[in-house]
Amino acid sequence: MTRNFVRLKLHQIATISAGYPFRGKIPEHPEGSLTVVQMKDTSSVFGVDWSGCLRSEATGKKAPDWLQTGDILVAARGNQNYAVLVDTRHALMPAVAAPHFYVVRPQPDALIPEFLAWQLNQLPCQRYFELHAEGTLTKSIRRTVLEEAPIAVPPLTRQHGIIAMAHTLREEQRLLEKLIENGERMMNAIAADLFNKEVEQ
Repeated sequence: MTRNFVRLKLHQIATISAGYPFRGKIPEHPEGSLTVVQMKDTSSVFGVDWSGCLRSEATGKKAPDWLQTGDILVAARGNQNYAVLVDTRHALMPAVAAPHFYVVRPQPDALIPEFLAWQLNQLPCQRYFELHAEGTLTKSIRRTVLEEAPIAVPPLTRQHGIIAMAHTLREEQRLLEKLIENGERMMNAIAADLFNKEVEQ
């Protein structure tokens, strides 16, 4: 059976750079001209929480490389090197990634950014990162490791289909969590009602 996809290294279909090199601790400036996306502001499911991002000013000599819609943030350290798709339409001002992120910028027309973010979060890529991680207490991956990550590139129609399936699964998970939450609330109400009746007797 002929494969209908190609397998490439990440650096062949995207540029990879480090987050903005702040000097020391990231300074907080309430009236700053930029926002900084840190790990606490991100989720592989929900993306970037722009409302929680720190406002700051550039302190390094390097000019900021502003985040763009379609960029992917990959955690350089931690127990999981998760990927986060960036959508700057909800950002209040220009934003940069914190130093503990790698910024992956897919080449135009190479593949769909959302599909690439999805693939980086799946088990094959996560196992690759785990295998090549360094450190004991705090794991981290080198930039070269990320650059050499194997990526499968199927036809665009297949990419769209996989993204649609991921959206459906995410919605089903959300509904299931809601059902569980409602069920727990009902059980708590029943328990409270029983307790109150016991007290009244």
